[in-house]
Amino acid sequence: MRPSFQPTLRQTQQLTMTPQLQQAIRLLQLSSLDLQTEVQAILDSNLMLERADDLPDLPIQPDIRAAQTAADSSAETEIDGSTDTLPNDLPVDSAWDDIYDSADGSTSYSRGEEEEWDPYERYSGAGESLRDYLCWQMRLTPFSDKEQAIAAAIIDAIDESGYLTLPLEDLCHGLQDEFAMSLAEAETVLKTIQHFDPQGVGARGPAECLLLQLEALPEDTPWLAEARRLVELHLELLADRDFNGLMRRLKVSREALQGIVSLIQSLDPHPGERLSNAAPQYVVPDVLVYRNRSFWRVELNPENIPKLRINSHYAALTRRASQNGDSAYLKNHLQEARWFLKSLQNRNETLLKVATCIVERQREFLEQGDEFMKPMILRDVAEELSMHESTISRVTTQKFMYTPRGIYELKYFFSSHVGTSDGGECSSTAIRAMIRKLIQTEKPEKPLSDSRIAELLDKEGIQVARRTVAKYREAMSIPSSSDRKRLV
Repeated sequence: MRPSFQPTLRQTQQLTMTPQLQQAIRLLQLSSLDLQTEVQAILDSNLMLERADDLPDLPIQPDIRAAQTAADSSAETEIDGSTDTLPNDLPVDSAWDDIYDSADGSTSYSRGEEEEWDPYERYSGAGESLRDYLCWQMRLTPFSDKEQAIAAAIIDAIDESGYLTLPLEDLCHGLQDEFAMSLAEAETVLKTIQHFDPQGVGARGPAECLLLQLEALPEDTPWLAEARRLVELHLELLADRDFNGLMRRLKVSREALQGIVSLIQSLDPHPGERLSNAAPQYVVPDVLVYRNRSFWRVELNPENIPKLRINSHYAALTRRASQNGDSAYLKNHLQEARWFLKSLQNRNETLLKVATCIVERQREFLEQGDEFMKPMILRDVAEELSMHESTISRVTTQKFMYTPRGIYELKYFFSSHVGTSDGGECSSTAIRAMIRKLIQTEKPEKPLSDSRIAELLDKEGIQVARRTVAKYREAMSIPSSSDRKRLV
């Protein structure tokens, strides 16, 4: 018997990542600034799109062939001029109406009725670095060529906190090939730099840094002499919070020691950190949340919504163009413009849905504060809105919400949880707020240890380990109990 081939049929599901789908996903995860950049890029490349607040173009006949030559010749897709034949295969998690038909035949995307807006003007450039600032002061100082070479080497060896990281002997040795210099000359130049702004820069340790700042104070400053003595001889006792030992060594009362310590605490142990070359980050919220009587209202910020439309004059040319390359070029641009507007609509509707869901779940937080934050994960919102978790993750990344309590990234409202004694759950954000509240109400002379805080939380029915308390405390940049100890 001859073997026979029996074909089998198998049914599988596969998602094809079309360029339109990729665009929709990309727009969903863009921040407001990146979105404005994306909008400007497509405005520059697609003649069918324009800002709705721009003046209308003069009705002139464009040079279609010249525009086509500059365009990508690989475009092959042709569509009908009608707006009713668009496919609907975007992975949109909510239904929405066709946005392309309007009374005047144009499609607009409201961003408010403001003037032309530059998305970059709210972002300033990088600040001046500590090194640049010191070099500027060096150039204003009457150094000789040798002194300026020493000063430049010293400034290069100063770290971001303002401390000199190399011994002067090493710096002198590195310049011996160019200049013959002594260690005393390098010390003289260093003393000059140590009087640059900010006070305390160029110090070789915390004690020298504090002493340089104390030297700049007026001589009639209260407790100045005692503060110098403490920094020179007993700084380690202050670091250990050994106040009784300090009172014995300095032979002062508790009230006097409190004045001395207050003076030292007014100094800056890291003077270089006052200057930073990092660009300041300004946040413009994507979502506005405010209370209207007994309910909360959630809206998209109109400043962040691009106001776009399809140029009706160019769109009309697609119906009059001859059936050749000119027609395909115009229709490809028209299809691309419609897909972009559709993706924008999807992005904003999804963002509004997610923000509304978050507000509904976190009403107690908005009304009463961090201690009432409910535990919530991405899956909770995804299941409620019938969306995928990845969609929720994309739409909450680099998106910010304005509330009466401040501006928060949407991801702030998602947190892990721990169990309670009654079988319930408590948000880690709420636990942090409780720890902060306990520390704020502790006795300054006897601060609460992490173990004691864990015991107090356990009495409230929240079961957390000591190491968990320590982790949350460190995440909030709160010092340990020994470092929080103060004189009263």
